[in-house]
Amino acid sequence: MSRDSKDSRALAETLVAYGKRKGATEVEVTITEGSEFGVEVLDQNIESLQESGTRDLNLRVLVDGRTATASSSDFSEETLQRLVTNAVARARLSGKDPYAGLPETRPQAVKAEALNIYDPAIPPMPPEAKIAFARQIEAVGIGDKRIKKSTGASCGTWTGRRTLVNSKGFAGAYGKTLVWYGGAFQAGEGENLFQDGWYDGATSLGALMDPESLAKKAVGRVVRLVGARKVETQNVPVVFEPPMTAQILGFLGRCLGGPSVDRRQSFLVGRIGEKVGNERVNVVDDATLAGGRGTWPFDDEGVPAARTAVLEKGVLKSYLLDTYYGKKLGMKSTGNSSGPTNLYWAAGDKTPEQIIASVDRGLLLTGTLGQGTVPTTGDISVGAFGLWIEKGEVAFPVAEITISGNLGEMLGKVEMVGSDLEFRRAVTGPTVKFAEMTVGGTSPAKA
Repeated sequence: MSRDSKDSRALAETLVAYGKRKGATEVEVTITEGSEFGVEVLDQNIESLQESGTRDLNLRVLVDGRTATASSSDFSEETLQRLVTNAVARARLSGKDPYAGLPETRPQAVKAEALNIYDPAIPPMPPEAKIAFARQIEAVGIGDKRIKKSTGASCGTWTGRRTLVNSKGFAGAYGKTLVWYGGAFQAGEGENLFQDGWYDGATSLGALMDPESLAKKAVGRVVRLVGARKVETQNVPVVFEPPMTAQILGFLGRCLGGPSVDRRQSFLVGRIGEKVGNERVNVVDDATLAGGRGTWPFDDEGVPAARTAVLEKGVLKSYLLDTYYGKKLGMKSTGNSSGPTNLYWAAGDKTPEQIIASVDRGLLLTGTLGQGTVPTTGDISVGAFGLWIEKGEVAFPVAEITISGNLGEMLGKVEMVGSDLEFRRAVTGPTVKFAEMTVGGTSPAKA
């Protein structure tokens, strides 16, 4: 073992072999190297700036179904040998788990180079360029007379490389880059102040919105809320803007995860093959999506990236599983050891304008406040704000309301799905119209 080796794969392979010699039945070594930069500006001044680099090694060893894990940022030979030796000793003392174990090696479906998740232009970006992006976004926003003040703009980058080797014969590595920026602003008068913004991120610089367009979008999102009022409590159709559809999908992703299903903390337990939504509900998890925020060639266990049909025309086809919970549930890993990858609601054929025009009276949901989701039942109840629709047109902004419903029931009452799907986030979806939810506000006036 070379103390100063910079070859991560060689180091990982050496440690796997060392673990086997020390008595481990199975060994997995993951080495993650990365650098991150982030800046936040307020009123054109730098509020915070951070730059860091990391190199970490994570170890998993099994001795006849008994597991131990360990990690280290010290790559000296003495430290790593002791790490392995101690992990093997601890594994022998742990309880035996019949479902513990590394995945069987599968052929890689796609090479990392074909996934478009590494942009060589990102690592050499100077800090001054990232600071300038944030300042430009803020300057455009506060230059709009309708904006009262900025609440901050930011820009950041991340460059990383992951190497994974295990005793089942898997050895792989890939690099990935991310870049993001955004800004938020405040508008209104007196105590009636409203805040919103917009952020964008991608694996390559060329996929980002330009800073000026992003700032104008952020401004548009906040000024449309000025003058918001409450509405009476009522059951009406609710149209989810794409970021709100993404929130619903994030909740659905929790309900689809192995831990929730195994612990019976999901309303989808035991429902594979059942119709849990109508024909407009088509949800996919795709780790092979070129340029996707959640794209990678293999997951944290070395299971190859895959495209998983989760819901097809409302029928539940698959959970999102790692190897452990796959075994417990009598299924195969779907390559989701870190949760959803690129989870999206497939696009429909209606424009957002057509969807709004279809609503006689209802809510265009643009934002939520707080946490209020229950995976076991699918219940949803959160603070909200948005735009009120009357006779197919946006009438006025609304705030200080709540929305409540049940995800299982909502999936069965999808009336329209938008054509405006964009892959700008790892969890994403188009505009979606649900037939009915309870919008809580003021009590109806008495006759």
